[in-house]
Amino acid sequence: MSTPNTIPVIDLNDYLSDDKNKKQKFVDNVGAALKDVGFFALTNHGLPQDLVSEAYSISEKFFKLDEATKRKYENLEIQGQRGYTSFGREHAKDHDAPDLKEFWHVGQDLSDGHKLADVYPQNIWPKELPSFETTMKDIYQQLERCSLQILEACSLYIGEDKSLFRDMAVDGNTILRLIHYPPIPEDANPASVRAAAHEDINLITLLIDATTSGLEIMDRNGNWLPVVTPRGCIIVDSGDMLQNASNGFYKATTHRVVNPNDSRSRRFSMPFFVHARSEVPLNPIASCVAKTGGEKKYPDITAGEYLHQRLKEIGLS
Repeated sequence: MSTPNTIPVIDLNDYLSDDKNKKQKFVDNVGAALKDVGFFALTNHGLPQDLVSEAYSISEKFFKLDEATKRKYENLEIQGQRGYTSFGREHAKDHDAPDLKEFWHVGQDLSDGHKLADVYPQNIWPKELPSFETTMKDIYQQLERCSLQILEACSLYIGEDKSLFRDMAVDGNTILRLIHYPPIPEDANPASVRAAAHEDINLITLLIDATTSGLEIMDRNGNWLPVVTPRGCIIVDSGDMLQNASNGFYKATTHRVVNPNDSRSRRFSMPFFVHARSEVPLNPIASCVAKTGGEKKYPDITAGEYLHQRLKEIGLS
């Protein structure tokens, strides 16, 4: 008998349908999931499985390179925003013990002359893996397309124009993170886990199926719940930026990645952190203030200010 799903499962084909009832069903399901749970699983997302498999294969090849080679691609001056971040550098907010992971960041690939081309750091590509660049650019574009559709649904659910949240994220400082959780070192800090309890900072996160289990979310009663979903889906969660802009209407749910029972096993995952452009205000939206009791609960702040503050809190700045 299969284990039942532990978060809502939502079909993107409903939103892409010509049937208005199906479109509305998608909007209602997405909105309710992010309002009440903060997580859902997306099916029929259009991301080819062979592309996902290729991306994971290339990621594994990179992380198997020797330490000196990997560190050639670590630029501390850009605070981990592009390229490689070495094992143990990042920790969760309010948790000093380092996470047991290393990762690689891919950002926007904007054309020369684009108004933001000189604002974001340039992407870094490992010379040892010629297909790395094209594969990760492809994954990035596919996930960005999907994320903008989800943000449209988030806007429609609160009674706003579908462009409200979507337009915040167009050409945003969005990051594709390739994560390697290696075997647990014997000398690891006893307080360290693969990813300590945290909320994502961004608008929404799209998480491609990881290679093994380990993701858990905290329910509204403070209990930890393993995330069980259909294979091949994308897990979606709402982050702090969406929570701020919606005055808490959409919830940023605490989650973590726990250590395995077998300390020698590895895990790879691929989250896509959807960010607004730096100048975008995340000030609580009036309609959401009205829906959440009429009092503004979150600060007026730009996405750039919010990100800079969090980078300091997690040890990357």
